[in-house]
Amino acid sequence: MPDSSDQSSHPRLAAPVAADATPGSEFTRLVEIMRALRSPEGCPWDREQSPRSLARYVLEEAHEVVDAIERDDVDALCEELGDHVFEAVFLAQIFDEAGRFTIADALRAINEKLVRRHPHVFAPGGDPTVDSAERVLEQWEVIKARERRDKGAERVSVLDGLPVSSPALSTALEIGKRVAKVNFDWPDTESVHAKIREEVDEIHDAVARGDASHVAEEVGDMLFAVANLARKLGVDPEGALRNANRKFCGRFREVEARVAAEGRDIALAQLHELEAHWQAVKRAAGSS
Repeated sequence: MPDSSDQSSHPRLAAPVAADATPGSEFTRLVEIMRALRSPEGCPWDREQSPRSLARYVLEEAHEVVDAIERDDVDALCEELGDHVFEAVFLAQIFDEAGRFTIADALRAINEKLVRRHPHVFAPGGDPTVDSAERVLEQWEVIKARERRDKGAERVSVLDGLPVSSPALSTALEIGKRVAKVNFDWPDTESVHAKIREEVDEIHDAVARGDASHVAEEVGDMLFAVANLARKLGVDPEGALRNANRKFCGRFREVEARVAAEGRDIALAQLHELEAHWQAVKRAAGSS
């Protein structure tokens, strides 16, 4: 995505400068920069954007924030958080121009929601029974349900409101959590292990029959079961898979480096040769 805060190609506008480095002043400065970028004298690229065109950038920035967290890269996280906030300000500016809502409206909404859903912190006297993370989450759900009733939007299903754009593994995890709250769940991890073995057998049978559509369905069922096994074990499947991807890529790059050090093209190497390098990389890493 273009660096929209770069004003060098638009000398007609002076970039807003914060009087002091406080969260409020810097946020106001960002809002003013975004307003200038969207103005007739601003940036053509920024003026052409719409909420739909920005959706992919919102997801990209969120993923980059998570990546920086998982790499323990504090400098990158500082930068990526700024980019993430920028996307929120960008979207709000577009809706402000349409007279729908402002960034102040969005901030007011989240501030009021946080106060409303934390009565144990902000209400006079609080509630001494809300003394654990689990109790906080239970209270949060009760308050959410009350808010829905007050709006006349009674939830029909425990699965209402699932974010459709979330990664599939994260969605599977959330589905499992929600139905477990109404006791629709495997009794223990061994039951999920058995379900995974069952799905693997069904994949094998579908492959043997040459039924491609059924293969895809059974692979999906297996992944869903794996996500629920992760839930039962207290593991975030999305994070676990990202870590597995990162580990695989790191090891494969080592394999590529070893083959290149032999003066060979990896595309011409035999599988048994690559496997030997792979095992050597694993041994060097001292892990599975």
